[in-house]
Amino acid sequence: MKKEHQYQATIKWTGNKGSGTSNYKEFERSHTISVAHKTDIFASSDPAFRGDKTKHNPEDLLLASLSSCHMLWYLHLCAEGGVIVVDYIDNVTGTMTEKTNGSGQFTEVILNPIITLTNHSMIQKGKELHNKANKFCFIANSVNFIVKHKPTFLVKTL
Repeated sequence: MKKEHQYQATIKWTGNKGSGTSNYKEFERSHTISVAHKTDIFASSDPAFRGDKTKHNPEDLLLASLSSCHMLWYLHLCAEGGVIVVDYIDNVTGTMTEKTNGSGQFTEVILNPIITLTNHSMIQKGKELHNKANKFCFIANSVNFIVKHKPTFLVKTL
């Protein structure tokens, strides 16, 4: 039986400088992302689109969602499979292509995790679990482009 999970967030535009959207250059792209019982995220558009460079933008959040979802599935699968991970950091990158009409889309995201394991013998299985994590990741399954993986493995004996 399929399970459904419902999510809710409130996005509130906070960029009205007094005259609303009376002119493209007269409003800020600032907004607040709120989810019950969680810290608010202060966001804007990318600076290329008149946004505030000190705030997260939707593109940042897409990369973070893909990376975080993959990591959580990966850690879960490693725990089940006997692969002991003691550190995980991902330097995720993405390419968004803008069309001449101003629309655009992501064409590529590459996860570049650096995973520290406790034993060299776990590296091969650790590599295999990346593919499995990608198949399970809710966010990767929801985008219309392939999420690539370029993992690096380190070993630190306990």
